[in-house]
Amino acid sequence: MKSLGAASAAAEAAGAQVNAPHYVRAIAPYQGGRPIEEVALELGLDPGSIVKLASNENPLGMPAGAREAAAAALADVGRYPDGNASALKSALSQRLNVPLSWLTLGNGSNDILELAASLMLAPGASCVYSQHAFAVYALATQARGARPIEPPARELGHDLAAMRAAIAADTRLIYIANPNNPTGTLLSPDELQDFLDAVPPQVVVVLDEAYNEYLPAGACYDSLAWVRRHPNLIVARTFSKVYGLAGLRVGYAIAQQEMTDLLNRIRHPFNVNSVAQAAALAALADVEFVRRSVELNELGREQLCRSMSAMGLQVAPANGNFVLVRVGPAAAVYQQLLKRGVIVRPVASYGLPHWLRVTVGLPEENARFLRELPAALAGAADA
Repeated sequence: MKSLGAASAAAEAAGAQVNAPHYVRAIAPYQGGRPIEEVALELGLDPGSIVKLASNENPLGMPAGAREAAAAALADVGRYPDGNASALKSALSQRLNVPLSWLTLGNGSNDILELAASLMLAPGASCVYSQHAFAVYALATQARGARPIEPPARELGHDLAAMRAAIAADTRLIYIANPNNPTGTLLSPDELQDFLDAVPPQVVVVLDEAYNEYLPAGACYDSLAWVRRHPNLIVARTFSKVYGLAGLRVGYAIAQQEMTDLLNRIRHPFNVNSVAQAAALAALADVEFVRRSVELNELGREQLCRSMSAMGLQVAPANGNFVLVRVGPAAAVYQQLLKRGVIVRPVASYGLPHWLRVTVGLPEENARFLRELPAALAGAADA
């Protein structure tokens, strides 16, 4: 009889022979913002003293009504959730003024991005997305063995003319984030409309609007009017940001009926759990919570941009709930901030090695970051 160690070694050796596609083996797993507990343990810090401004979460947390609805839903988790999310989809249909048949629910909006890739991409197809765009676009493309086409960014944002020119005969999918994460740049409605009008009808466009609710006053636009005109358009949104449900994973897509039907054919059954559905339904109804979240974000965004600009730092256009700032030796500055109990997000993996992304937090969290930043900059320069 083999020992446990021998069996483990044999299993590991067998695993090394798994004939996974080469393009899957080449994927570098997505790295999120570091958790508070992990940083506290590594650096010997009190978790209560750490400020996390790394993952673009709502600093107000979740609405009280959503918390109560989630707690109530726990009593019935022995049963499967409503696989069609009927109540939540009905509420979204009324709020957005779109047919129920235009809605697809996802396990976060990441799930919607992956569904679009599963629907449209395979070896022999290509996908267009911008340099410095959300990392999941590249991951979703690579996981299907499709060819990535990544036109250079223009002033940190999407160059739609270059993206239009990059569409090839094998292109099946285009991702656009507006505002873009991690840069915060924003495309104008006219730019987007002209682009959508020019895209061939067999190419699906995913307009990722995860930060849509945080747009500055005067910058809002009606993307659902474009869905009514373009059968090849999918608009992706989320409850993870302004609604404060990042840990429950609820996203949704708006697209015309034929597209929605195809997405739902490949959507995993029960992909949004019953607790998440209940919380999202309550959060959607809490208009006052959203208003307070947006107001708090606008004040914090201005606080961060103004103060960092006064330090002589370059700040990118900020249109979401985060700010991208150029700090020079970003990896060293990030480590210096960690030592001081402030977690932000390095973005070298996005081709931005001199920049850090800072989530807008509560006023005192923003102030803490701004207080620690000069010492972190000086510490990085001396290292």
